[in-house]
Amino acid sequence: MSIFREYDVRGIVGKDLTSGVAESIGRAYGTMARQRGCRTVALGRDGRLTSPDLRDRVLAGITAAGMNVVDIGVCPTPLLYFALYELPVDGGVMVTGSHNAAEYNGFKMCLEKTALHGEDIQELKNLIETGAFASGSGTVSTATVIPAYLRYLKEHFAGLDMTGLHVVVDCGNGAGSLVAKTALEQLGCRVTGLYDELDGR
Repeated sequence: MSIFREYDVRGIVGKDLTSGVAESIGRAYGTMARQRGCRTVALGRDGRLTSPDLRDRVLAGITAAGMNVVDIGVCPTPLLYFALYELPVDGGVMVTGSHNAAEYNGFKMCLEKTALHGEDIQELKNLIETGAFASGSGTVSTATVIPAYLRYLKEHFAGLDMTGLHVVVDCGNGAGSLVAKTALEQLGCRVTGLYDELDGR
């Protein structure tokens, strides 16, 4: 399966990356997480039109492997990494197609605070091929990380005098639009946003 790349899992939705494949990825990830002593993981997604279904399927797989999930909703990928430090979780999954065209989507995954890559990605593939999944009934809860992230930025950059600085931010209609303008405005910048509305098309 060519969707298993060096640093993530990525493919064309409905062709390489189906709902069934997404659920199997969730089962494999949940199995690996349990094998490594993890109990709870965060789950975020980007604004692509295909992300809600992939989120549902990977969530079903993770919980079927006995892992608990904290759903952090729609957010930029860096906020998943922020959630690894902000929330009481042992890892995380981001449903995102990153920079790729609209027909693509995929998953970035972490265990503890380390991104899965290389051999770990191949281990996921092997678990799917053998079907050697853990079983259980994980729970699902929700959390919001955007406000905490904005507070973190404001506190840690409070010493900078950015008053009056004019910044142009191109959000590319992506999930960064939920954070970028506000993050700069609260530091005193005058911000002009380009493509700053989330649009999964």
